[in-house]
Amino acid sequence: MSHFSEENLSCLVAMDFTNLVMDPMLFSLGLSNVQRLVVLLCIGLCTFKTMSLLIKRSKLVRQLKVFPGPPAHWLFGHVLQLKQDGTELDKKLGWAGNYPFAFPIWFGPFLSILNCHHPHYIKTVVSSSEPKEDIVYRFIKPWIGDGLLVTSGQKWFSHRRLLTPGFHFNILKPYVKLTADCSKVMLDKWEGYSQTNELFEVSGDVSLMSLDNIMKCAFSNDSNCQKKDGTNVYIKAVYELSHLINTRLWIFPYHSDIIFYLSPHGFRFRRACRVTHRHTERIQAKRNLDFLDILLCARDEDQKALSDEAIRAEVDTFMFEGHDTTASGISFLLYSMASHPQHQKICREEILQVLGDRETLDWDDLNRIPYTTMCIKESLRLYPPVPEVARKLTKTMTFFDGRSLPEGIWVSNAEHDSMLLLLV
Repeated sequence: MSHFSEENLSCLVAMDFTNLVMDPMLFSLGLSNVQRLVVLLCIGLCTFKTMSLLIKRSKLVRQLKVFPGPPAHWLFGHVLQLKQDGTELDKKLGWAGNYPFAFPIWFGPFLSILNCHHPHYIKTVVSSSEPKEDIVYRFIKPWIGDGLLVTSGQKWFSHRRLLTPGFHFNILKPYVKLTADCSKVMLDKWEGYSQTNELFEVSGDVSLMSLDNIMKCAFSNDSNCQKKDGTNVYIKAVYELSHLINTRLWIFPYHSDIIFYLSPHGFRFRRACRVTHRHTERIQAKRNLDFLDILLCARDEDQKALSDEAIRAEVDTFMFEGHDTTASGISFLLYSMASHPQHQKICREEILQVLGDRETLDWDDLNRIPYTTMCIKESLRLYPPVPEVARKLTKTMTFFDGRSLPEGIWVSNAEHDSMLLLLV
């Protein structure tokens, strides 16, 4: 394919279509002129689309030639090697050792993302003003709408400015007690587990605690989700949606909306979306929400308010981001502490000294636990809740070693991979 130019391939498509038109077999099938025309158009369209995709692949291969990477299957790319069974991170770390700075990962025959794992490469990506990639975020939009996570450009800046007052220190201070109450419910459950000598998964309880916390603090809603039996339906739906979005990324035919939504996975995705949207609608209907009050009263410089659709998108976004990433960060912090008991001991002694005869910390106490704060930040550095951020280039990007990428290429800064690679 690399020996053909785009003009040559276009000529081939035209010649193939002409040969099809003159093919006597079509005239021997007893089809009417209209039916023959429809068949010819369908065949021609399929041929044209196939050749266009082959041209796209040939161009992408040439553009990424300066970045060698692990051998990829011509059809499946690296999908078969990264099996999503818990071993994919080790596999990518091995590739990072063999291919310095960056290497391409293929999600099928027509989609490739340059995976940057060197700090200098990552610095070039994150310091640029390039927009967010439009593949995964397109998959997420039916779930959380066009909120801060998905939107970009002027719309992002406008919404971010409108929401900033909700994160002022004076707004956050009263939530310390609510957060402590939610944490106490979780710790009481763990106290009961400790009497049984049975293993249990902490991340599930942490997710319930963070959901309970965001419901009370941001939405003035006492869901009592930590004390209800069984898995919370909203959290279950979030896990389902996260899994399905990841599955859709790795199965390249699912990149087409038509194919995905007609598949069993697409049916499950729509069903889980309905669960999360009903959850949001129940909260939004209460009309006594701190965070929603800010959204309802927000006005831009032209005194224009957010639309109902925009308000729902932001509520969906903060309902998801407000509990899921927090739960991930806390879970990995607990793992890090358990893996390093010497640091856990220092943090415990520091917190006990600040507490004195009290049971919970106050807002002013947060500045009096510097060692614990450093451990929290180090855990977030090693295990960031959002380990990768992708960008789509709108102009040529040149890295410190002189290699360049043209516009249109997707670049991912795999921060988690780079941090672990520096440790091995």
